[in-house]
This record gives sequence, structure tokens and C-alpha cells, in this order.
Amino acid sequence: MPKPVHPDRRPAVVTGASSGIGATTALTLAAAGFPVALGARRVEKLTEIVEQIRAGGGEAVAHHLDVTDDSSVQTFAKAVTADLGDIEVLVSNAGHVAAGTIHQVPTEQFADEINLNLLGAHRLVRAFVPSMVERRRGDVVFVSSDVAVRARPFVSSYAAGKWGLEGMAHAMQMELEGSGVRVSLVRPGPTSSEMGTDWPGEAAAEVITGWAKFGHARHARFLKPAAVADAIATVIGAQRGVHLNVIEVTPEAPVETT
Repeated sequence: MPKPVHPDRRPAVVTGASSGIGATTALTLAAAGFPVALGARRVEKLTEIVEQIRAGGGEAVAHHLDVTDDSSVQTFAKAVTADLGDIEVLVSNAGHVAAGTIHQVPTEQFADEINLNLLGAHRLVRAFVPSMVERRRGDVVFVSSDVAVRARPFVSSYAAGKWGLEGMAHAMQMELEGSGVRVSLVRPGPTSSEMGTDWPGEAAAEVITGWAKFGHARHARFLKPAAVADAIATVIGAQRGVHLNVIEVTPEAPVETT
């Protein structure tokens, strides 16, 4: 039996939802009344978040998702649609960044990051956007990074992937204009999350030193994931007739004392 469709019911998919921006976005959307489907490889982490949402009266489900694998994406899409009904919102957030000097990074490692950060987003588009276009309604939000407009040293594959992601998103905005499907970018600056926590200490030090040298670390303040989640919720919640194409979210510098 197909689920009855209510005009205000907008099931949302959040990928990379096991921690950081993705987990916080899932919680934020659920609190705003969105049925939420969480996807990531660490299902045990997703289950904890789903339980938290349900305890607060929200509606949520979780399924394993590896955006680097075509069959995993297709299986996930079928499962969450069966659980929640037609997906109205896609938040493409899964990503990873590794440190390294570009001429020393193995091509396989470089390709793996592109596969995750760029091709993974395209797999999600292929799985969810055609039905949005058919229904003439939907929102797609790509979580990008400020490295897409200001490349940083020692994270070259991440920068390349995010530049590519934004190029894809801008092309989609033009292709889908008038379709009822809004495609948006949320571009965070430095954010406290699990990204980078797996780097060796010396690699992290080299990265931060390089960033400071080229003016990328003007102050030490980082965003909290909630700031990015709020921006995503704002994009999705914009009234029809309004398209928030790009939102850049950056940490405010500490107020200087006089």
C-alpha cells in the first residue's frame, strides 16, 4: 500500500549522517517536522541518532549507505522510499578529506576522494532527482566547502572534489530551472567535526602551518555543526518562489579587545 501523501509531508534524506554536520542536520530537520532517512556506513551510529529522534517524537529511519558503490545507493534509495514515501529533500553531505602534498599523494588515494566527494553526490542525484522532477517538487542541498572557492594546500583532492561538486550543482541549477526542483549549495568554512581527526599529528601540524602561511587561518575559531545544519534547514524551508542558491557559512572571528 502506498503511503498517503500530505502536502506538508516532506521526507528528507541526509547522507554522511553518522556524525558531525550530517548527524546534526538530521536532528535539526526532524525537530522541524521532517521525516528523516539517515544514511552512512556506520549503522550503529545512525541507530543511536534515530532513537534520539524517535524519543523526541520525530520520525526517522536508518540504512547502510556507501555512496561510492552504485548498488548500495540504489538499495538505500529503494529502502528509504518504502519506509517514508517519495523523498522530497536530499542533503548530500557524505565526504572525507585526507592530508598530503599533491605530488606525493598516490593517484589511487586521490581518485578515492573524488569518488566519494563528487561521484558519490552524482550517484545520489541519479537515485533521487528523477522522481522529484516527475513530481515537479523537491530540494537538493549539496554540502560543499570553502575550499571550492579558496583552495587550501595539502588537501588538494578534497579541493578538487568540492570544485567539481560546485560545478555540477551550478549546471544542475540551470538544467532544472522551472522544474520545481531547487538545487542549492551550503558552503561551510572550518567546522568542528570528525574530519581530520584521523590524520597523524605531524601531518595536521603541517596542514595548519601551510594554511596560516597562505592566509587561510586568520583566527582559530571553528564553526559548530549546528551552524551549518541551521543553514541547510533555512535553504530547505524557504517558501516556494524563493531559491537560496548558495549560502556560505564561516566562523566569526573573536571580538578584539580595545
